[in-house]
Amino acid sequence: MGNRGSLHNEKREIVSQFKGRRWITCCLEYKGRQRSVMSPGRYTELFFLDEAVAFAAGHRPCAECRRERFTAFQQAWKRRDLEHSNTPASALEIDAELHRSRIDRGRIKITYQAELNSLPNGCFVQIDRSAFLIWNDALLLWTPERYVRKERRPTGLTVTVLTPQRIVQCFAQRYEPEIHVSGHALA
Repeated sequence: MGNRGSLHNEKREIVSQFKGRRWITCCLEYKGRQRSVMSPGRYTELFFLDEAVAFAAGHRPCAECRRERFTAFQQAWKRRDLEHSNTPASALEIDAELHRSRIDRGRIKITYQAELNSLPNGCFVQIDRSAFLIWNDALLLWTPERYVRKERRPTGLTVTVLTPQRIVQCFAQRYEPEIHVSGHALA
């Protein structure tokens, strides 16, 4: 589950894409906390198939309920920027930089072109208007319910990358996102 702030109104209608720069993914269950979905004045719950999808949407692991995953992501972030700093970036610093790489000033998702073979596990790419997860030597066709088909990863293809570039760089630094069981079944 993730959130981007309070995106709904009192009628439980989505009225905004995001509020603020903290886009996080949380555990569905944590310390017995209970929530009513789309409670007035509270953050809007967003649900993702898996961590790889949440990353493609521009989210990062929560530093509270997903502390182990956040720390691993923070370490990959540090390895990516080793020449710039010896200390891990704070969640606020990560959020600010991620925000610049996931959405432009017109509030449009930022994508970019890359050679398919240059991309690490966990990246989402768009090919012929479909979204695929890169996993080892394969592409897994994504649907909101599950991954439905495995295709061999072609060579020499330039694709549109849906996962923000700063997150892709962390994947290249040995952060491997968790994927849904349907992806493992196909891989």
